[in-house]
Amino acid sequence: MGERIAIIGGGIVGIAIARALVLRGLGEVTVFEKEAALATHQTGRNSGVVHAGLYYQPGTLKARLCAAGRISIRDYCAEKNLPYREVGKLVVAVDESELPALADIERRSRANGVPDLARLDGLARLREIEPHVAGIAAVHSPHTAAVDYGAITEAMATDVRSGGGTIRTGHEIVALRLDGSSVRVGTPDSEQVFDRVIACAGLQSDVIARLVGADPAPKILPFRGEYWALDAARTDLVRGMIYPVPDPRFPFLGVHFTRGIYDDVHVGPNAVPALAREGYGWLTVSPRDTWESLRWPGAAALAKQHWRMGLDEISGSLVKPLYYRKARRFIPELRMRDLSQKTAAGVRAQAWGRDGTLLDDFAVDQVGPVTLLRNAPSPAATSSMAIADHLIENYVFARTTD
Repeated sequence: MGERIAIIGGGIVGIAIARALVLRGLGEVTVFEKEAALATHQTGRNSGVVHAGLYYQPGTLKARLCAAGRISIRDYCAEKNLPYREVGKLVVAVDESELPALADIERRSRANGVPDLARLDGLARLREIEPHVAGIAAVHSPHTAAVDYGAITEAMATDVRSGGGTIRTGHEIVALRLDGSSVRVGTPDSEQVFDRVIACAGLQSDVIARLVGADPAPKILPFRGEYWALDAARTDLVRGMIYPVPDPRFPFLGVHFTRGIYDDVHVGPNAVPALAREGYGWLTVSPRDTWESLRWPGAAALAKQHWRMGLDEISGSLVKPLYYRKARRFIPELRMRDLSQKTAAGVRAQAWGRDGTLLDDFAVDQVGPVTLLRNAPSPAATSSMAIADHLIENYVFARTTD
């Protein structure tokens, strides 16, 4: 069957890569996932949004792969009869201070070819899209969609197995060693030899990189995003998605409203430093993960630059009225009791450098026959099928023709 290829990571990106390899007949593919099920972490805990490419710097991998990935995800959902719903996104400037940043988002969106983008000025225009919103201007992306990324991952996994690939859940990778032109991949119970390895391990991506001797940077700094569910009796306050104008100094979008694929509406996420790589609540603490973050060379620079925003996000996490106040800026009719309960949180695998810089674009490293996806936060789920094509064409496939 050709080369033996291992994929480390059973989120949507890893499974998309495995599927693409199997469909192209490029080798004997095995996926290793440490959890008992696929899509357990970032894939299964995100907003379920198929992004159209509004925010990303034109020409970056994020911009290019998001545009291609949106179409691929849309077409795949149609092929497999999976739910896909274009609910649209409204990015809202609440006051005049946000107009320059909104204009920059409009510029980026048009450069990125966001389809049917519209600039709206005045509250009346905004309320044609979202009748309960507050604001003075917005950009509207009608083709931003909602999906179930867990269901998409499972459908892709079926494709992998049908094509002869193997998916091994409950198999954590604890060793990764180059052996001539091959790679020895070790779990707690066994060791196998592969010709190629592609690691897309999300929250563990820097851990896997260290196993094979790659540069420790970029390191993963986990940020938890917490969601509140909008009371079912009040979901008519939101038709689609309502987003703030994001702070360009920070790689997070801010608290927003999202109508999901199953018609639930959630509010969030925020972005607070997690105290463990897989720390989905304040009580989940890993002294080792926390200490590694605090002793990282870029920690002081990051804290100095973003301490005010960090304090604000932590306060909103711990004090519901502060979180509510952020959300109510966009929907004045919102009542605090409308935020009915906190739902499952997610943790974003945010890469950062030695100088404290938070990486914005997707990042890939190569160590011999090992390809390492080092930074793949949002819109990685949207871009997953395009990321797979990019890695195969520029790394795996390119190397097989040497």
